[in-house]
Amino acid sequence: MDTLLVRSARIIDRNSPFHNKKADVLIEGGVIKEIGKKIQNITAKEYESDNLHVSPGWFDMQVHFCDPGYEYKEDILSGIEAAAAGGFTGVACMPSTLPPLHNKSGIEYVVNKARGAPVDVFPVGAITHKLEGKEINEMYDMHRSGAIAFSDDKNPVQDAGVLIRALLYVKTIGCPLLLHCEDKSISNNGDINEGVVNVFLGLRATPPLSEEIMVARNIQLAGYAGSRIHFGTISSGQSVELIAAARKTGIGLSAGIAAHQIALDETHLTSFSTDLKVNPPLRTGKDIRVLKKALAENIIDVICSDHTPEDTESKMREFDTAAFGITGLETLFALCTTFLGGTLSVTEIIDKIAVNPRKILNLEVPVISEGKKANCTFFDPARKWTFKTTDIRSKSRNTPFINREFTGKPLAIYNNGIFRRGGE
Repeated sequence: MDTLLVRSARIIDRNSPFHNKKADVLIEGGVIKEIGKKIQNITAKEYESDNLHVSPGWFDMQVHFCDPGYEYKEDILSGIEAAAAGGFTGVACMPSTLPPLHNKSGIEYVVNKARGAPVDVFPVGAITHKLEGKEINEMYDMHRSGAIAFSDDKNPVQDAGVLIRALLYVKTIGCPLLLHCEDKSISNNGDINEGVVNVFLGLRATPPLSEEIMVARNIQLAGYAGSRIHFGTISSGQSVELIAAARKTGIGLSAGIAAHQIALDETHLTSFSTDLKVNPPLRTGKDIRVLKKALAENIIDVICSDHTPEDTESKMREFDTAAFGITGLETLFALCTTFLGGTLSVTEIIDKIAVNPRKILNLEVPVISEGKKANCTFFDPARKWTFKTTDIRSKSRNTPFINREFTGKPLAIYNNGIFRRGGE
């Protein structure tokens, strides 16, 4: 295990007695041995950087590693490299693989392939067989094998009866269901948000109603079943109002957004770049303002990347036949600090990308304190930099942010006894 002496880092951790203080941090044997001023250790590897900050290791609650079945887009090992470069020490890996992660052997495959890596990879099991929304899987067996939650990913369970049974089943396990809210009969295979831009471009539209009606339905079902649900990628301002009202009633509900939803609106689509084709689609500037306010008011708990790698052949085609998705692990933090700087403090951003995801998933939250396991991310929230293709560790490059200038950069991680510099 790497012995590391970190020099003069500002600690960002509400749960630490050293929160917002500058100190040296000595890590030995994977444990934080000492925090203080001018620590001496001649055997440790030293690490220092301008304006260095350290926080609990970041956790991305929604990534797609495409393994097994679509390894030409991403595999678990390349996904780990992308996560490390983005400052993440943990991720929740969605089940839309081939075959899907819908049984214990699929869960065990992911767990075993990621074992010992500097990034902890936690599989999310499929709610229904083959993600078809018809037959509930053996969720208890998958949970015992390592599944930390359950989801049908971007294939929302359309049958309310099936979802109620899943909610009742998962209640005995104690895991949340991670739900993508989309009524397929209303979204109707649309490509972008319904509005002026879709009319101008002549592209098929997905109205916000397709999300909002499923948010309302799923809230009702969760309340009926007494189970916990998490909405992973909320995009509509009206959805936020529904969530805010439901939370006042005590329903076990949490919500997240994808980082690109606070940086891009539907007007960017006039470029016809298929790297901007995402699900849910980019909404309006008004929606973004509501999402930011909801983050500040803790109506939205989590910011994820919704990291969705796609090969060139799936993206370099006409817009209506191109695949959905953006790779986001390497840019999530930069999007937060660049576009939320006037909305959230650095500490509040860390809550959204490190603390809250683990709380929702019943995982131990790392603490920057003496005697605790070292699970840390090092970063500079004020560093100016330009995102280049050389910064991409994912196998895929379907991102609209190449050559974009950002403020805020992940620099390195330490987890499972491994120090990894990735963002410098």
